Formats: sequence, C-alpha cells, structure tokens
Amino acid sequence: MEENFQPDYTNTLMVLNNQRPNYLPLYEHHIDAPFISKAIGEELSPDGLNGSELEGYYRRVIGFWKDMTYDAFDFEAAICDILPGHGAIMGGMLGPVQTREDFNSYPWEEIPGIFKETYIPHLEAIRKALPEGMKAFGGCGYGIFEASQDLVGYEPLCMMQCMDPELFADLFVKIGDLFCELWSWMIKHYSDIFVFYRMGDDLGHKTSTLLEPDIIRQHILPQYKRIIDLAHQDQKKFLLHSCGKIFPLMDDIIKLGIDAKHSNEDEIAPFTEWIDKYSKRIGLFGGFDMNELILNNYDYVFEKVRREGTQFRSMANGYGLGSGNSIPEYAEVEGFIAMVDAVKAIRMDEKR
Repeated sequence: MEENFQPDYTNTLMVLNNQRPNYLPLYEHHIDAPFISKAIGEELSPDGLNGSELEGYYRRVIGFWKDMTYDAFDFEAAICDILPGHGAIMGGMLGPVQTREDFNSYPWEEIPGIFKETYIPHLEAIRKALPEGMKAFGGCGYGIFEASQDLVGYEPLCMMQCMDPELFADLFVKIGDLFCELWSWMIKHYSDIFVFYRMGDDLGHKTSTLLEPDIIRQHILPQYKRIIDLAHQDQKKFLLHSCGKIFPLMDDIIKLGIDAKHSNEDEIAPFTEWIDKYSKRIGLFGGFDMNELILNNYDYVFEKVRREGTQFRSMANGYGLGSGNSIPEYAEVEGFIAMVDAVKAIRMDEKR
C-alpha cells in the first residue's frame, strides 16, 4: 500500500467538478466481493449478516478499497434485485410485465417497502464503517432502461415498442416514478454517506445503442433528468455509467446535467476520443479496457497504465483512473495490483 495514504473523498469529487485533482484518483464502478476475497485470502460475503457482523463486513470491504488507495468506494442499493419477478435482465426468461393487465396488476406499491427493508441494514452498517476521509459513491442501483429490461425482457420490450407503444411509454414513466420515489428516500436519509450519486444504465453495445437513439431520447432521457435534478437539489454531483457505443446520445445526455461519465472499451473507441470529445464539459473516469488488465502480465499492465494514465491526466482536467468497466470475480489479482501500483507511481512522479 502507499505509505501513509490518507483517503480524501474531496479529491475524487474534483473530477465531478471537472477540475484537476490534487493527485490522480483511482475509481472503479464496482469490485466484486469474491475478487476482494481472492485478493486478501479471506472469504467475504454479506449474505445472512446483520448488525455488527454486517458492519464488520463493510469495514473489511471498505478497508480493501482504502488499502488500495481509493478515496471512496462504490455502493448501490440494487433496485432490480428486489423487484417482484426479477430476472429477465439476465436473459432466459420473460419479465412479469408483458401486457396492460400485467402492468396494472404489478405490485408497484410494495416495492418501496421491500427496498427499504432490504437495504437499510446495509446503509446503516456503511455509515458506521466509513473511516475518516472516505465516503461511498452510488445510491440506488440499476438504471431506467435496465429496469425496463428486467420487468419485460429485452426482446419483448422491443416488440412492445411496436405492438403496444402506449404501454411502452407508460412503462418508462412508471419506472421513472418508482426511481424518483426510491432516490428521494435515499437522498433524504443517507445523503451524508455519499460523496456523489451515480446511476449505471447500459444503453449500448459495441456497435450501437440497444434502442434507436430517438426512442431513448423520448422515453429514457426524460426520466434520467428527473433523477439528475434530485441529485443536484441535494447539492450533489451525478455520474452516469453506461457501456456501449452511445456517441449519438452523448450531447443529449450532457445537456441533462450529468457531471461525469464512466465506461469505455477499446473496441468502441480509444479513451483519448472520449477525452477529445467531452473533457471540456464533464469529468471522465476509466481509461483501461478490462481485457488489457485481465489478459496481460504485471509488467505489461504497469507500464501501459503508467504511460497512458499520465497522458490521460495531462489531457483532461477532471480525470480519475480505473478499468473501463469494473473488476469481476474472474479478474487476475496481478493485473489489478499492477494498475494500482502504476497510479501510485504516477503520483510519485508528480511529486518529484
């Protein structure tokens, strides 16, 4: 670990303000608990834990992020995971809403209660476990489009768009209403534990958006705007994580008021293209395709991250370094440590 590292969440927050941080911050959309278990040689899981045991779990998880010299860590209370009938977003099944009758009979009013019962113990444990100088980033997990896929299924959703456009439109408004209710509750009761808010909503794949851009503009982006406005009313910044080739939508998304963007794949565009196009308007996080971190040895990753991370920091005022997506369970610890060590080296280079 970096000697005498003291986390300072305001350093990461500077990226959201599109300002040059005092030192290069590390950022990850997520680091899987099984990966952390593998990295530290200790089994970690929140399943079945409550009270002091859950607090102990978060102290260990947050401690890992701190030891790796992150200023903040991710936590999202995953909305889709508690939806009645959840699972269609993973594929292989239909969601619970296929018809107008399904939509009308779906237990929308039960979801806030399920959400609070599920996540209050986690949020309270995090509040107790946060060390000095650290906060969480995140809030409510999943996004508007992802919720629609979980409630309907991707292919049936595309069919609904054509076969029942009125139901398609009503679905997104209803999801927006639900998200606003859950986000409002989260902000009211747990604003103190978050340095900034974030929504992850994958709108695209490697060659295009998953719905036509005009459909996204009409039905999804207005719901984003409602959540972004809630964040800003709480004097918090807002980051959008979205995978995929979403360049046709980026100007529209920036106009909604997002403060930063995360997620990139080299197959879509080099990270320098994101910087060239958008760094004057918003902060940017990421930079290193997961394949680069997973498929290469320590020396290769270290040298690449040190070289290109220095370049990215010089090109963009608001920049935080990390993978282009997240750190999954199957990732090699070696590549992740090489990335972290390279960031420490960049920080030392700047002190010389």
